[in-house]
Amino acid sequence: MRILADENIPMLEVFEQHGLLRRVPGRSLDRAVLGDAEVLLVRSVTQVDQALLAGSQVKFVGTCTIGTDHLDLDYLAAQGIGWASAPGCNARGVVDYVLGALLTLAERDAVALSQRCYGVVGAGQVGDRLVQVLRAMGWQVLVCDPPRQQREGGDYVDLATLLERCDVLSLHTPLTTLGEHPTHHLIGAEQLHKLSTGSWLINASRGAVLDNQELKQFLQQRPDVRAVLDVWEAEPQVDVELAQRCDLATAHIAGYSLDGKIRGTAHIYQAFCEYFAVAAKTAIEFPTQTLLAMQLAAHTPVAEAMRVLCRAVYDPRGDDAAFRLSLNGDAGQRRAAFDLVRKSYPVRREIPDLQVRIDQPQDDLRQMILALGITL
Repeated sequence: MRILADENIPMLEVFEQHGLLRRVPGRSLDRAVLGDAEVLLVRSVTQVDQALLAGSQVKFVGTCTIGTDHLDLDYLAAQGIGWASAPGCNARGVVDYVLGALLTLAERDAVALSQRCYGVVGAGQVGDRLVQVLRAMGWQVLVCDPPRQQREGGDYVDLATLLERCDVLSLHTPLTTLGEHPTHHLIGAEQLHKLSTGSWLINASRGAVLDNQELKQFLQQRPDVRAVLDVWEAEPQVDVELAQRCDLATAHIAGYSLDGKIRGTAHIYQAFCEYFAVAAKTAIEFPTQTLLAMQLAAHTPVAEAMRVLCRAVYDPRGDDAAFRLSLNGDAGQRRAAFDLVRKSYPVRREIPDLQVRIDQPQDDLRQMILALGITL
């Protein structure tokens, strides 16, 4: 079996037991590179559609990502090509990214996170996990997800209500252009101007969910609003002026935890084995966390403990610094630098991997630690 894979997918060696594996840069993958491959393993940077697959021998496509907007699912179905994604694989990594962003913005504005009202747009794999963590903290959270509200009912609000009542807006919706609830430019000029004074805006979903040109103009007019962007329209080409106006700017790495990447590969490997009716020959294992445990005093203030624990595992300010270095040079150099930041991304684990030891913690401290998913 001939297998072609994005070189940035980890643990690809498990597929070598089932055929000839070839690794290539995902963004360079075209029909000529595809060749006679029968299995295609990708990430979100590769558009998988008729232009790529027409006349090919591909029988199965696996994307080691939550989203599938880069896959033409109708074409795959019409051609009888099997496919699989990895829903939820990197959701916790994105939650950790948002928590790190919140800690940074809270310090810069000298506000207490517990006093903010959080609005989450999109309650899928990522958004729902974020909502669970924030609510477990005891914080006020409103959720906007029209498709889920339509299917399930429940305690959801519309976008207008969320914009009116919340001073933190975090976007976690897939990118869609069709259907009853399209999300392309869901947040545009009209929505931006409804943000209250001192609001925080975070986008770790897809770049085009947020109108980047409108945001750039808005931030010039409203310096009181703080923006955190991990995703960009037209990436890897990034609007440098917009990036400079963001408090945190990163290279689409919010979900780039090692745990998330490994879960993605494991999910696709299992789907691959089921599709071709072959036995999995190797179990994919997670490496041991470098930082195994921390010990805190029982009287540690909750806000301080949260800051220490979260940043001991992940702090997005480092990714912000690395990304800003990539914004130099001409357009071609910046595109290459964007991909290099992602390709050379350092090992990053997830907050729930951590264990904490405390003798007789106060109830509020215990609540915060358990809300983060940490073993106490």
